[in-house]
Amino acid sequence: MLLAISIFLITLIFIIWQPRGLQIGTTSVIGAFVAYLLGVVSYNDFFIVFDIVWDATFAFIGIIIFSLVLDEIGFFEWAALKMAKFSNGSGLKMFVYTILLGALVSALFANDGAALILTPILLAKMRILKLNVKTILAFLLAGGFISDSASLPFVFSNLTNIVTANYFGIGFSEYLSHMLLPFVVSVIITIIVLVLLLRNDIPKRVDIELLSSANSVIKNKTLFYFSWVFLALLLVGYFIGDHYGIPISVFALGGGLIFLLIATLFKTVEPVAIIKNAPWQVVWFSLGLYIVVYGLKNAGLTDYLTTVLLSLSRQEETIAIVGTGFLSAILSALMNNMPTIMIMDIALKDIGNDAMIYANIIGCNLGPKMTPFGSLATLLWLHTLNQKGVKIDFWEYTKFGLIVTPPVLLVVLLSLV
Repeated sequence: MLLAISIFLITLIFIIWQPRGLQIGTTSVIGAFVAYLLGVVSYNDFFIVFDIVWDATFAFIGIIIFSLVLDEIGFFEWAALKMAKFSNGSGLKMFVYTILLGALVSALFANDGAALILTPILLAKMRILKLNVKTILAFLLAGGFISDSASLPFVFSNLTNIVTANYFGIGFSEYLSHMLLPFVVSVIITIIVLVLLLRNDIPKRVDIELLSSANSVIKNKTLFYFSWVFLALLLVGYFIGDHYGIPISVFALGGGLIFLLIATLFKTVEPVAIIKNAPWQVVWFSLGLYIVVYGLKNAGLTDYLTTVLLSLSRQEETIAIVGTGFLSAILSALMNNMPTIMIMDIALKDIGNDAMIYANIIGCNLGPKMTPFGSLATLLWLHTLNQKGVKIDFWEYTKFGLIVTPPVLLVVLLSLV
């Protein structure tokens, strides 16, 4: 147990620290091989972990490729400008619309896609609008928070969703039917809490005339309009695939590659550049860290969690749901939600409580916002901002996360009851 925990903690420290530019995926893979060499995981464990995460990993790659192509043709920048124009210069409306846009992007293109693509676009628009530093930070914090808190409705909205849905055999439609209400509740309560907390930094008026027109950023109008049809067909495909038991990655990765091919034929994107710029480190990060975490399972950590969860399952439903959600939230905040979702899923496997399974997903999606290293989306968000000259220190973010997350998480968990 001590050896497994030590390998995990050292790996996590290097993931957060990133000394001399050591990337998160490289660190995770090194941690996985160290765990193997020291006997914490076996050769067969690699295949067990791959069987758990392959669908999530390939689906993630497909969604990111699709998102990068859409970004290239101006899809997300158009959406951001439309959002700003709809505000009619009202600072409060623009703040709320920013959160709603982030929610839609997170739901349809995954939380990591929202962090990678939408963040630099929003930052650029805020600077064009000549907003002060505190206001820019308020908008960025809101956008960063919603990327995870809104990643609930679809199986593909978060890697944690895909892993759990596959692990427990939850279909696309079944998942949506359980998580649609929590998604709506999460977006609404997030808006309320963020407006109350950041109201002093939200300007009354914004000069939207400084922004260019939304249509001016579209690089290929035919492809832009077709992308809406393609997105709708892709969503239909997920439901069809659910009916026939087809893995979600078939549509996510297949759709991403097909759209990349179409955009290439339109001579709108460079396919080699798209593939090269895809966040491959995220793939190595998830695979490597899952193997390291499987070492914790081998050492008996999941047995302790199962004991706690069994005790919760014997309580009334509200206590079981809230207890499970906050347990996974705290673990996610302390050791990242990627490893947390795996060990919690394993611990929940034989308990047979569906509500606790969905509470675990909510906890793993919202809980990590309490710390900067709680979720991959937050790490990507902070890295993107740092590259753009915006630095948010550890304590500044943690203070914000600890204030906002618990009330939002509690209300969303109660929507499951």
